[in-house]
Amino acid sequence: METSNKYAWIWEIKEEHLEEYINLHLNPWQEILEEHSKAGIKNYSIFQNGNQFFYCFECDDVEIAFDYIAKSDACNRWNAITSKMVKGSFDFNEPDPIKPLREVFYLK
Repeated sequence: METSNKYAWIWEIKEEHLEEYINLHLNPWQEILEEHSKAGIKNYSIFQNGNQFFYCFECDDVEIAFDYIAKSDACNRWNAITSKMVKGSFDFNEPDPIKPLREVFYLK
């Protein structure tokens, strides 16, 4: 199978933080948007299904992008807030951070 440069993952947001999490993403910090662009992340979308969120983005080198984000002060401040809202962690400095889902089908 041909692969793409798309990545995705799923998070569940704690019920008590759902409204705040949505509001943060409806009004993201400009510096967060800039840092993700500098990291090489593009065409980034987040979809909601109740308190489950599906994240999808494109990136030429996800390891370089995640390393950049892990070293970003702005992203670390954002992640300190949002990591408390998810079941898991957005912190790329954690021993077991988010992992992209395996792509099993791609139609070009």
